[in-house]
Amino acid sequence: MLKDMEGKDIGRGTGSQIRDLEKLTEGQSLMIGSKEIEVMGVILEEDFKSGKCFQSGLESTEDVWNSPVASAKRFCNPFKNVCKPNTKENWPNYKPRHDPLAPNSLVMPYPCPSHQQLFNKSGLPVVDVVVDPYIASHLRPHQREGILFLYECVMGMRVSNRFGAILADEMGLGKTLQCISLIWTLLRQGPYACKPVIKRALIVTPGSLVKNWGKEFQKWLGNERIKVFLVDQDHKVEEFINSPLYSVLILSYEMFLRSVDQIQKTEFSLVICDEGHRLKNSSIKTTAALISLSCERRIILTGTPVQNDLQEFYALIEYVNPGILGPLSAYKKVYEEPILRSREPSAAKEEIDLGERRAAELMHLTGFFILRRTQEVINKFLPPKKESILFCRPAPLQLALYRALLNSQVVRNCLQGSLENSPHLICIGALKKLCNHPCLLLKAIQKKESESSCDNQDQPNHYGGLCDIFSQESAQTNSCESDSGKLKVLMQMLAAIHELGPSER
Repeated sequence: MLKDMEGKDIGRGTGSQIRDLEKLTEGQSLMIGSKEIEVMGVILEEDFKSGKCFQSGLESTEDVWNSPVASAKRFCNPFKNVCKPNTKENWPNYKPRHDPLAPNSLVMPYPCPSHQQLFNKSGLPVVDVVVDPYIASHLRPHQREGILFLYECVMGMRVSNRFGAILADEMGLGKTLQCISLIWTLLRQGPYACKPVIKRALIVTPGSLVKNWGKEFQKWLGNERIKVFLVDQDHKVEEFINSPLYSVLILSYEMFLRSVDQIQKTEFSLVICDEGHRLKNSSIKTTAALISLSCERRIILTGTPVQNDLQEFYALIEYVNPGILGPLSAYKKVYEEPILRSREPSAAKEEIDLGERRAAELMHLTGFFILRRTQEVINKFLPPKKESILFCRPAPLQLALYRALLNSQVVRNCLQGSLENSPHLICIGALKKLCNHPCLLLKAIQKKESESSCDNQDQPNHYGGLCDIFSQESAQTNSCESDSGKLKVLMQMLAAIHELGPSER
């Protein structure tokens, strides 16, 4: 069988003996179908099963570091001032913005020689990039690790010439704080002569989280350190573009689509997409508009596992690091199809083995720019979990309805098991609604009666006779506090908590 570099079958041949094929060496040729093939090299069986032989878009920094760079000559400016040669003696005394040796300091990774060759062609001095101690002192270990990961990704230190990342931590682990720390660091510092890496950052988020992002910036940095611009009905993107005061633009996905023409005219050095799992379809307008931005540094934040659907997984990766897994057709042939076949109940042993190897290789490749942690990383920082169980005395109306339900023929048949297709779940649901508040049960009764009158069908009524128990007053005031024992207790608890100070709550 003959495959191209995308894993697609392009030819089949028969009649060749295995012993003859094993003797083939570089430069020899053979016929497969109507095609004449020249052998240019031999690949390992493991490389084929894992899919490595089909990879062309991903090169980790481990490979780059091991490549020879000593023979490469540094660029020499032919117009440099011969009276002031560019030597280390003439460089200003560049120092890190913050002390890298201070206790609890967070220092970013030092760029490797290949990174310096690509991004420091002027030969500027390399200095330490240190996260502002104002923020670093509040970071937990997993957040410090996340900032290091994001920094390496957007600086192209983890994958050669790739600057995207996916931070897929579960909710509550501080993805917002990690991004704020990264933005603030890159706006003020850089590894080469301490020059800032970015000038402006764009944050696209669901509409309900726009103000929350603004509050988080204010909480961790204050208004005096950084100015962020929140887009809403009264504050347009044009104001941000025309003002040099703001470094960060925060807006919803809907406002982004409305203002994409203006945003495309503005140069952003970093784009962050919060709740980025909504970009799982590359054909929707939002994804297409974000891809149209010229910014290479792209970060997706999501608390949803991104590996559940392999095509959606590819779409997210294609946004942050375009082309890193090759074209979609190659991705399907090399990874998606073998993995899905291996999960079928009728899969052969060879298919299962191939699918597992391809899945492991895919996770290995994407692990360079995807980071996911669960709640387990913060369990040791949380106080012991305490659970309190309160038994709430039901209100008189609840007791009357509860007894009526238990004495109804439908519930009694369920308990005795004498009714075929007994509506056990319906009865349990009715009792649960009643225990929370009678008005929930009343709404279910009214809905059932309206449906029965429309259908004109003789179906067993699970709520027969309950309407008579509801008084005219309770039917009109469905949310009465006194009709629910749980609600009465909850209202008293909220009032007591409200009277406590912030430190006592």
